[in-house]
Amino acid sequence: MKKLLFFAPLLLLFSCGHGPAQQLENKKLNSLAVEYVKLGLAIGQYDGDFVDAYYGPDSLKPKSEPLKTFPKDSLLASANSLMNDLRTIANTSKIDTNKIRANWMADQLVAFSRRIRIFSGEERPFDEESRELFGVAAPVYTDDFFKGQIALLDSILPGKGNVNDRFQKLANKFIIPKDKLDPVIKAAIAEARKRTIVHYQLPAGETFTLEYVTNKPWSGYNWYKGGYKSTVQINTDLKIFIDRAIDVGSHESYPGHHVYNMLLEKNLYHDKGWVEISLYPLFSPQSLIAEGSANYGIEVAFPGDDKIKFAKNVLLPLAGLDTAGADLYFKALAIKGTLNYARNEAARGLINNTMSQDKALSYLRKYCLMNDETAQKSISFIKKYRSYVINYNYGQDLVKNYIESNGGTAKAPAKRWELFGKLLSQEVAPVSLVKK
Repeated sequence: MKKLLFFAPLLLLFSCGHGPAQQLENKKLNSLAVEYVKLGLAIGQYDGDFVDAYYGPDSLKPKSEPLKTFPKDSLLASANSLMNDLRTIANTSKIDTNKIRANWMADQLVAFSRRIRIFSGEERPFDEESRELFGVAAPVYTDDFFKGQIALLDSILPGKGNVNDRFQKLANKFIIPKDKLDPVIKAAIAEARKRTIVHYQLPAGETFTLEYVTNKPWSGYNWYKGGYKSTVQINTDLKIFIDRAIDVGSHESYPGHHVYNMLLEKNLYHDKGWVEISLYPLFSPQSLIAEGSANYGIEVAFPGDDKIKFAKNVLLPLAGLDTAGADLYFKALAIKGTLNYARNEAARGLINNTMSQDKALSYLRKYCLMNDETAQKSISFIKKYRSYVINYNYGQDLVKNYIESNGGTAKAPAKRWELFGKLLSQEVAPVSLVKK
């Protein structure tokens, strides 16, 4: 199967202009990109969650210590000024590359402004917040939808009574023992990497460090360090089920976050000199692409029945677990996956003050089929990251629909990998993935 090289042409063929006016425009855009990075790093001096990764030059980092008072107004003024300059280039440029690049940074700056306001205590309704931070608002799902999916689970789970209790009883057969966790996770990541390098030539020296941590609101995290290196952290506060090992292998590393960040660093930062990509602001449209593609990457790497086959043939024996019931468990997981939007509704209710924390906990247990500890952890995540939750489910659906509508279906795996790699190699506006 033909490999998709990192220096392969991207999805769009951009015109390249070399006239004096175009050179001046490119110089102006590069200058604004520097200011964009400086502004993001300045915000990060105050908001510790704002900068998820930075691998650009040290010269762009703040030279002075942060002020004692958060400079909200001056930061907002800088964001607005930069945004106006970038929109001007986007609206007047005759170079497609410059239009896309300028609009991408301007959209990111909309998110900068919203995050500045959130950090200052100014909140907006869930959908308005997510639209400003991530470029889109997720669809609303009613209780009737979730009840319908739970009815499907009810029809396949053994026993009688509460569906959540019956699901948890099945799932608990597939908890990875603590002493087996490291080899199981490493085996899953190794398999995900093996499947990825069949299609992509990864940069020389690329690597990651795997760490196990506690007391975090998330279950896994990729900290990209630049230079094609990541630190992948797995939170062991919660029980880790066998399917989670595969999800970590794909979502956090290959072909997920680790590959996504490497593609951007290689293709845009090093090859094109686009300094803006060296800054990854967590609360921005970029995160919808990052999380959505990382979740969809699980399906790309393990299509069809590959996930259950790998679990039964490799991971479950490695974990010392019986494979009996595994087929039913993964079938139940597929239905449970359709309930992920219930977490959005819990977050929408909490942020809009239409749902108490106790009700949100009950909602997550009832409709997401979470156990008590996972529901509590999910509430902690929502409190910290707010509308970020839409990036996992709606982001995944947008990426999936975009790739498959362009021919990257399960029946055309090579095309799927090709489109997936190209999507991860560009500055993409989430709204461009939404079907008109």
